[in-house]
Amino acid sequence: MSFSIDQFTSRHIGITDEDQRSMLSALGYASLDDLIEAAVPPKVRSTTALTVPDAAPETTVLSELRRLSERNDPGEAMIGLGYHGTITPGVIRRNVLESPAWYTAYTPYQPEISQGRLEALLNFQTVIADLSGLALANASLLDEATAVAEAATVMRRSDKAGTARLVVDSEVLPQSVAVLRTRCEAVGVEVVQADLSLGLPAEDFFGVVLQYPGASGVIRDYSSLVEQVHHRGAQVTVAADLLALTLLRPPGEWGADIVVGSSQRFGVPLGYGGPSAGYMAVREGLERSLPGRLVGVSVDAAGRPAYRLALQTREQHIRRDKATSNICTAQVLLAVMASMYAVYHGPEGLQQIARRVRRAALVVARGLQGAGVELVHDCFFDTVTARVPRRSGEIVAKAAARGVHLRQVDEDHVGISCSETTTEAHLQVVLEAFSADTSSGSAITLAPARAESEDAFALPWSLARTSAFLTHPVFHEHRSETSMLRYLRSLADKDYALDRGMIPLGSCTMKLNATTEMEPISLPGFANLHPFAPAGAAQGYVELIEQLEQWLADVTGYAKVSIQPNAGSQGEFAGLLAIRAYHRSQGQGQRDICLIPASAHGTNAASAVMAGMKVIVVKSLQDGTVDLADLQDKCESHAERLAAVMVTYPSTHGVYEEGITALCDLVHRHGGQVYVDGANLNALLGVAAPGQFGGDVSHLNLHKTFCIPHGGGGPGVGPVAVRSHLAPFLPSHPLHPDPQRRDGVGPVSAAPFGSAGILPISWAYVRLMGAAGLTQATKVAVLSANYVATRLAPHYPTLYAGDHDLVAHECILDLRPLTRASGVTVDDVAKRLIDFGFHAPTMSFPVAGTLMVEPTESENLAELDRFIDAMVTIKAEADRVASGEQDLLDSPLRAAPHIARELVEDWQRSYDRQQAVYPSGSFENKYWPPVNRIDNSHGDRNLVCSCPPPDAFASSSV
Repeated sequence: MSFSIDQFTSRHIGITDEDQRSMLSALGYASLDDLIEAAVPPKVRSTTALTVPDAAPETTVLSELRRLSERNDPGEAMIGLGYHGTITPGVIRRNVLESPAWYTAYTPYQPEISQGRLEALLNFQTVIADLSGLALANASLLDEATAVAEAATVMRRSDKAGTARLVVDSEVLPQSVAVLRTRCEAVGVEVVQADLSLGLPAEDFFGVVLQYPGASGVIRDYSSLVEQVHHRGAQVTVAADLLALTLLRPPGEWGADIVVGSSQRFGVPLGYGGPSAGYMAVREGLERSLPGRLVGVSVDAAGRPAYRLALQTREQHIRRDKATSNICTAQVLLAVMASMYAVYHGPEGLQQIARRVRRAALVVARGLQGAGVELVHDCFFDTVTARVPRRSGEIVAKAAARGVHLRQVDEDHVGISCSETTTEAHLQVVLEAFSADTSSGSAITLAPARAESEDAFALPWSLARTSAFLTHPVFHEHRSETSMLRYLRSLADKDYALDRGMIPLGSCTMKLNATTEMEPISLPGFANLHPFAPAGAAQGYVELIEQLEQWLADVTGYAKVSIQPNAGSQGEFAGLLAIRAYHRSQGQGQRDICLIPASAHGTNAASAVMAGMKVIVVKSLQDGTVDLADLQDKCESHAERLAAVMVTYPSTHGVYEEGITALCDLVHRHGGQVYVDGANLNALLGVAAPGQFGGDVSHLNLHKTFCIPHGGGGPGVGPVAVRSHLAPFLPSHPLHPDPQRRDGVGPVSAAPFGSAGILPISWAYVRLMGAAGLTQATKVAVLSANYVATRLAPHYPTLYAGDHDLVAHECILDLRPLTRASGVTVDDVAKRLIDFGFHAPTMSFPVAGTLMVEPTESENLAELDRFIDAMVTIKAEADRVASGEQDLLDSPLRAAPHIARELVEDWQRSYDRQQAVYPSGSFENKYWPPVNRIDNSHGDRNLVCSCPPPDAFASSSV
């Protein structure tokens, strides 16, 4: 049964039929199809319709997803390996994970309207720094395995000797080792895995990676080993379990240079592997090499403390191939959840949970020991490894039949990991699976024992934590749900997200994240499944993933898709690895040059370097298009070594370049592959397909085009799509449930399917929209962008346009003439938009002094007109400055954003209060920013990156 386009599509797309006619009339086109034919070059346009299923109504889609979730069997996950059962407090699940005030927000690059998120992330950094015992932590990485790989890069960069060898202990999680090998092989670093309990290897190395506790559960005192490593001029990274660190001596106290890991067990559902926030903390002296985002404290224009992103944030766009990392997306939403888990429980609550988890492991250890089962280690936190010669498969199967998933290490060993969700009944199942007699003797209980310290399995004093942590008041003030609820609400009220109004960021596609798409991620079958559960326990996920991968292949014109990359940057890396592996398979291993247009996203260059390629920049012409003559010169001069070109389509300048097919042909003639960056795919679905007009590989941003919400800066998913000749080189994973996909180029994320827990969102979007809806969304996105550009043309020239002076799904407004005439900067306009109730467009990218606007298909005409009116009013304010009627320093533009407390203070400005805070004349739905404009340079000069004392804010209370 098929459904007409006016079902869910009409709810997703904000522009009505009547609006369309009005907007098309303003542009001079009779129909939407006429507009698309004029905007999209004929050689690029698809000749066939999309082949995804017809649209289904919301009730049907929810039923289908519920059925898929019920085909998964989460059971009780006691597999471990860095993934553990956890309980998300209801107040956090409902008011963070399921709240659009948190999940629809953008990355906090505009700090004045992101103070709530930034405070939550500062809490996260404080949690990590305190528990790790190191000076500084970032505001999340993608997962534990990629955090380990990022740490290896930091250590290597700090190595003065230029050594290309990394030593990894045999207890490091297998998926972390695998990701390390993938990353290190690409840049010529040798990974040596060894049992470091036997000592260090004789060869030189730049770093050592340890796991604390180890994959088998063992806890070792590494202090002497760390001294030896430092004596040899190398550094140490420790991958540590946050919950264990509430009881164990933190690595920073015994010499670790870097501590990394995952915050998943702090209230973040398993989600079949993700998303969950990775973390990294570093010692003093390494802060300038810290990848990812760092939240710091600065001051606003009135001298009051305020939060903002610090140091190297988005350095890829500045340093490009010299960037320290290609990471652009973080895991902000999940970091917020983890931080709030710590706020809610506090240090005492976290230690209570940790002690209960350890008691569960002690019950297992005592029960197995009593049954004559040999234990591999007697010093552990939550994981016991038992030696059961040739019986492991039988034991794991017996436990699984009763709903408990254990880890089969090999045919002789079984791993049992306890967690916050482990109950006495689960422990009974585990012991009975080992044929341990539980019918007599002491009952299985998790109640605290009086003499735990005297137990045979007691932790040695040298490993016990004695230092305090989480002493800041925020971790002690919100024990009741009432207090926690109000704290979360107070933070959300400080922020601006899509639930307040349009976020017109170019290249970021801040579109509707429909409630129907979001609901299924909380279903237990999706939320609670361990990524290394038996294949038979994940049948619903397998079906969903296979369908989604096929749909993504269909809509992009490619042959095969892998959804493993858990960010766009990782998708880029995976695609480039596929290209390199393909060339090597053809006996062309010397091909290592990647051509990148000057206008490309900064992550492109950083990803190419990570993949072991040398970046050569191709010039752009005056109109922003790729200089094909320069490209030809570069192709000819590097013909023997040309590996790939990376190009964004539509271009980074927001234009459908006519020369894209010629570009593809030119690169192919010289033996290279064409990488089409999928950042702007929202302008292509149903209209053009990169796999058809010449692309060999693309990554797709599901957090842009396919409705996974940005979550304040993450989670993201960056699937990689390839033509058939590259399919054998898609990411593999040593723990993949499909044995056929365990060997290959290696993994790029910790879990076989990356951030699988949020894939139901994109699955639902495609299923709800169908082929016709996806195509209509593209066309309306193009219509809206051209409408904004046309309406604003008398006030702000559009920097670039394609055929018929049309743009794609976004437009770049050139503010440089305005700045030359008045001194009003892009920053001034961005901050003034806050007073009108808008998030700023993308600032100074890809061209300094410009604003890139992407209205998306989800905004209605009234909101577009409201934005246009705001920009027109701001231009009039700037004109008054240019004419001398208004002094810039005393103008609403330079003083913006204005805050509520200014209204009750002595008003000394040349303009009145109403112009300051109600510039549109409307008194409805006013958004009040909590701080004035923030001084960024002050924050970088005075780096404060953990929770400041409350008295720092005492003078800022109203």
